Amino acid sequence: MRDRFLIVVAAGQGSRMKSAVPKQFLELGGKAVLRRTIERFIEASPGIKVITVLPEEHIGWWKEYCFTRDFLYPQTLVPGGMTRFHSVRNALARVPDGAVAAVHDGVRPLVSAGLITKMFSMMDGCRALIPVLPSTDTLAVLDRRTDSAGAVTLVPAPGEEADRTRIYAVQTPQMFYSEDLKAAYSRAFDTSFTDDASVARKNGIPLSYTEGEKLNIKLTAPEDLVLAEAILKL
Repeated sequence: MRDRFLIVVAAGQGSRMKSAVPKQFLELGGKAVLRRTIERFIEASPGIKVITVLPEEHIGWWKEYCFTRDFLYPQTLVPGGMTRFHSVRNALARVPDGAVAAVHDGVRPLVSAGLITKMFSMMDGCRALIPVLPSTDTLAVLDRRTDSAGAVTLVPAPGEEADRTRIYAVQTPQMFYSEDLKAAYSRAFDTSFTDDASVARKNGIPLSYTEGEKLNIKLTAPEDLVLAEAILKL
């Protein structure tokens, strides 16, 4: 069996949350969002090796939080990079070949232990596994138009229609054979790299997919934190 590694990406500043501290450190149900995220993986896979990617200026803060709040699970702390791509690459330098690497957003604290367990089990039969959800909204393809005064309007894109049955929302955790992901991240950065799956796809790694979870939301704006608090009370 391959060793299991979690790369939890928590190096962003979260400006859209309009908070004095990065959103991964905000309290959710009495615990930091980042702590809740890591605890889900510990619950699903006791003994998993955790690599936490943080803003360099907040590494000391997180160490103090873990000590004073009795969250003493071993972690390797890694400073984030210029982009998410560079942050993950920094973390992969700490992951050996021959492992399964799960990369997860630090601000998706509501992922279930059941999904994590299922995905690790499925990694026995695939090299890369991505959780997705089908779109349930009606979709429109629109172009942005800016007039001479700078006002922006949205107009239909002629001849373009979005087929909702083929559109899926991509979530994390995304799991890979570590040697595959490390090879993929040895490439030069490209602006088309929006997640780990896009980096892996560019390097020819075959991707498999599984159904994600509606409650596995990413906390981005203040209303997301309100929604997460309500979900915890269910």
